[in-house]
Amino acid sequence: MNWTQLLSSKRLGMEAQHQQRDDRTEFQRDYDRLIFSAPFRRLQNKTQVFPLPGSIFVHNRLTHSLEVSSVGRSLGNDCSRLLLERHPELASSHFTEMANIVSAACLAHDLGNPPFGHSGERAIATFFSEGEGRWLRTHEDQATNSRLTPRQWSDLTHFEGNANAFRLLTHHFEGRRRGGFGMTYSTLASIVKYPFSSELAGEHQKFGFFDAEQADYQRIAAELGIPQQPSPEGTLRYARFPLVYLVEAADDICYEIMDIEDAHKLKILSTADTKELLMAYFDPQRRDEIVRHLASRGVDDVNEQVVYLRSCVINTLESECVRAFVDNEEAILNATFQGSLIQHISPTPRRAYEACAAASHRHIYHSKPVIDIELAGFRVITFLTGLMVDAVMNPDRAYSQLLMSRVSPQYQIRAPHIYDRILAVIDYISGMTDVYALDLYRKLNGMSIPSI
Repeated sequence: MNWTQLLSSKRLGMEAQHQQRDDRTEFQRDYDRLIFSAPFRRLQNKTQVFPLPGSIFVHNRLTHSLEVSSVGRSLGNDCSRLLLERHPELASSHFTEMANIVSAACLAHDLGNPPFGHSGERAIATFFSEGEGRWLRTHEDQATNSRLTPRQWSDLTHFEGNANAFRLLTHHFEGRRRGGFGMTYSTLASIVKYPFSSELAGEHQKFGFFDAEQADYQRIAAELGIPQQPSPEGTLRYARFPLVYLVEAADDICYEIMDIEDAHKLKILSTADTKELLMAYFDPQRRDEIVRHLASRGVDDVNEQVVYLRSCVINTLESECVRAFVDNEEAILNATFQGSLIQHISPTPRRAYEACAAASHRHIYHSKPVIDIELAGFRVITFLTGLMVDAVMNPDRAYSQLLMSRVSPQYQIRAPHIYDRILAVIDYISGMTDVYALDLYRKLNGMSIPSI
């Protein structure tokens, strides 16, 4: 892969109108297009990890995405600055736009996540793999003689928010323009963390694009020069687009460190434990400097102390990931780089990061508030998915017609093929906020009656 080809301002669905402008760059337009979009606004009411806030405000998908974008911009700026010293011939190319590409991709990376965090993803996937949706695996629509292919079935049983984000940004919804959001090829490639089809998803059910959007990704990969990698017959695997590593690093940094801060605010982690986890990122000399800095400024509030520590940790991790990216540029471009950037940082911060991950798994992700929201979300999403799938598979029933009448016409729930109808249901449900999904669940169960 080479940087000149990798960084393209061509837009999906708008290739014939490709042009250079003199005001904002195309990549700045990507960022602005996302910021002002309805799917991005809806992230403010979607769970990140903890239940949506009561008296204590913790992160939701919106604040998380904004923070990831901020860190991503720093990563892109620093990497492009250092790499331009190595490749001065790229100064007149889109290489100087690396920060804008990464920050826009970071904004978009969670757009495809359904309500209720990762439990929403699991609820959709297991509805088909373990639940009532299993019958669809072998069902054939008598009217159209259509049935799900093995890959399409794999898409459903491994449903993944990252692949759904790529669909949301590229799919031609009814009444919308071709190419979806009309994003640049490079920004779209930067959000596909797992550039392979769902048959290769494995036990962690990660993949990058549904069968419905596979041709779009292939077109992007061909344009940008992303090489296809060996894979079993009938499957598809590509090398990672280089900027994916920066988007992934920004996400890794923010969710791990901000979850620790949120857990401290909610008193799931004690102040002593939180400080110990964050101080572990630094050598003894740097720890003494941090203590002196806080003392010299009279920072006695423990929350402010944690905030300062968190900012120091993020700065350290950002610098380490920049170094890992620049040092491994050749391997990244040759598609021989293994793992994430976090796995290639210096031993002290890497061990501290692993300790934070272990503490999060032990104390946060299995805490009662988190489990309760996952249980509730699982039930809500499973119920709504089952009801809507049944409706689109039996559209002549009176109740099905009532249900389908409340769905926006942009969702193609009356498409001829089974696969497209089911994806339309998932489009509809994954676009909901937590509050909307819960309210709809209550109404459809007769637990609340809407006023007229």
